[in-house]
Amino acid sequence: MSNQARFNDQRGLLLRAVRPYGEAAVDVRILDGTIAEIGADLAPADDETVIDGGGAVLLPGLVDLHVHLREPGREDAETVRTGSEAAALGGFTAVFAMPNTDPTADTAGVVEQVFRLGEQTGLVDVHPIGAVTVGRAGLQLAELGAMADSVARVRVFSDDGACVSDPALMRRALEYVKAFDGVIAQHAEEPRLTVGAQLNEGVVSARLGLTGWPAAAEEAIIARDTLLAAHVDSRLHVCHVSTAGSVDIIRAAKAKGWQVSAEVTPHHLLLTDDLAEDYDPVFKVNPPLRTASDIAALRAGLADGTIDCVATDHAPHSSEDKESEWGSASPGMLGLQTALSVVIETMVETGALDWRGVADRMSAAPARIGRLADQGRPIAIGSPANLVLVDDTAHWTVDRAALASKSRNTPYEGRTLPGRVVATFLRGTATVLDGKLVAGQVAGASR
Repeated sequence: MSNQARFNDQRGLLLRAVRPYGEAAVDVRILDGTIAEIGADLAPADDETVIDGGGAVLLPGLVDLHVHLREPGREDAETVRTGSEAAALGGFTAVFAMPNTDPTADTAGVVEQVFRLGEQTGLVDVHPIGAVTVGRAGLQLAELGAMADSVARVRVFSDDGACVSDPALMRRALEYVKAFDGVIAQHAEEPRLTVGAQLNEGVVSARLGLTGWPAAAEEAIIARDTLLAAHVDSRLHVCHVSTAGSVDIIRAAKAKGWQVSAEVTPHHLLLTDDLAEDYDPVFKVNPPLRTASDIAALRAGLADGTIDCVATDHAPHSSEDKESEWGSASPGMLGLQTALSVVIETMVETGALDWRGVADRMSAAPARIGRLADQGRPIAIGSPANLVLVDDTAHWTVDRAALASKSRNTPYEGRTLPGRVVATFLRGTATVLDGKLVAGQVAGASR
């Protein structure tokens, strides 16, 4: 794929020989940020830029319900700009930014700041997630209504990194967000069961002498909160599901028709707790890496729709916070630039999902849960041209020094992964081309 055009000046764009959802190759015409025509051998207009897709897979732009952009407060680890760059390079056109910033995103003022920073960057749509409780301390509800009414129009609320462990407070939060069709995204961890926890409770943690993080700590909160959501008829979203038992509980809740959705991270689809054998803190994450049997259940749950979507839990950390002894290292991994490749390896190459399934789990479903009207739309005439082109024949080796994030804590360093994002388009404007950020990208692209 090659192109010499000035993308920010273009009105029309013709994608030649692309395969929507990995199916038959067609041409796709984009006018004024919208898909205008799909067909074979479309004739380019005089003022139209033509991009040869070379048979690459065309998908709706990816949507990530769970990223940590660290700004404001921890710009040493990540900023909205660097996180947006990583997202665009990974094929994302929208991300939801978690509120564990400093100050906490628990007021209209802070979520509006994050929203404006995303607009100024203009690479992906940045949607702030508001904290459920003041300071994420779990003691009193934050300004949920004010954040929902702000210019950021927050619809997802979470204390991620901390569990809303008080059941009465969780019930009130679930009731409150019904007024504006919001959703509570719960970090499911019963804190009294994870005091000092360092690794999945099991054979590996016992052998390494690390305090175990039991599966029951996650499963108990999910069971409680699905009951609460059903009781008040509200929407619950379960963050980073990691155990086979959690999948069973969510499946049972959905069978009853309760409004429950769930996500799984790429690393929980691929990596197991035995990677901690040499105490490398890059593999320390919350919830912890689990066992091969948990991975099998998570993959099956994602394939059958019990788990609605993939979310990266992109968690950048400075070298000071991550490159230390295991016990004092911060939990978390980078994920934006590797997510699609990991899903290809774990779900597509295994036959568990086809490309339409990937588009649903990584675009349509998270957009639906986050209540985004113009993201996750199908590749069809009239849809916003939020798109990603993927070379499904390519492989690439992860080099942490080459990643866009300010941090370097990727668990995939030196690993060769399948599939390469070659282009990303936000409302018809190229943010990534030939696998690189487009120079001169106009910030603040209109929504």
